[in-house]
Amino acid sequence: MAFYLPILTCFMLTVSSLTNGQPSPGFYPSSKVPTIPFNQAYRSLWGSQHQRFEQNSLVLWLDKSSGSGFKSQRAYRSGYFGTAIKLHPGYTAGVITSFYLSNNEDYPGNHDEVDIEFLGTTFGKPYTLQTNVYIRGSGDRNIVGREEKIHLWFDPTKGFHNYAILWSPIEIIFFVDDVPIRRYPRKSDATFPSRPMYVYGSIWDASSWATENGRYKADYRYQPFYARYNNFKLGACVANSAASCRPPSGSPARTGGLSRQQVAAMLWVRKNYKVYDYCRDPKRDHTQTPEC
Repeated sequence: MAFYLPILTCFMLTVSSLTNGQPSPGFYPSSKVPTIPFNQAYRSLWGSQHQRFEQNSLVLWLDKSSGSGFKSQRAYRSGYFGTAIKLHPGYTAGVITSFYLSNNEDYPGNHDEVDIEFLGTTFGKPYTLQTNVYIRGSGDRNIVGREEKIHLWFDPTKGFHNYAILWSPIEIIFFVDDVPIRRYPRKSDATFPSRPMYVYGSIWDASSWATENGRYKADYRYQPFYARYNNFKLGACVANSAASCRPPSGSPARTGGLSRQQVAAMLWVRKNYKVYDYCRDPKRDHTQTPEC
């Protein structure tokens, strides 16, 4: 009986952590990556007239005239990329608030991209967080997205929450407040991004598709729409650098992957909050997504 006690204790702790609201992942990769001042890592990309710094946060906003976006000063070949975001409350249909990796400017129409996107919503309905992975050749002309959508276990308009992408040579892991919500493993070169990417953030009008497949559009009677960013985390391997570099691990194991407790937390999120999975969509042509 004594032999099984540590295992039983670990199991009970994991279960209890999953029954008190937000699951405990047991490991917090954001604490291992230093916060970096915005101006040391990023610059305004567009809509600079719709950007300001306020109480240690970068504020972007969208109105009828323009949205706004920023971009990292360097490209990276892997790493941990995070930020805290506070979303706009109320009617935000058609509005996208994003944090993502991309090389679209280097390879237009043939780019790679790893997205965290918040799809705006109507009164009384929750935000949808969409994660997505585009692979070489799935760009502007022939989009083959790998979307998953979840609702969150908190109100993202009430305060800042941390969102992150961990991109390593073997997998991509998406985190919300250090809880892994999705793991996208490298199954082949054809289904995994390998070219350097920049880091972006933006707020923009995507009325044609963002909210219930475009059913609800941006309504500028409620403008401006704000997105607030702070706590920028950047632990990454710079592209075109001769220096050796190992991206941060997302788990206690230096080799990466996820611990049992992290997997349990991720499964809890996916069981209770996932609302769309491209691999389970019968309308999709899965010959173009062989990883499914």
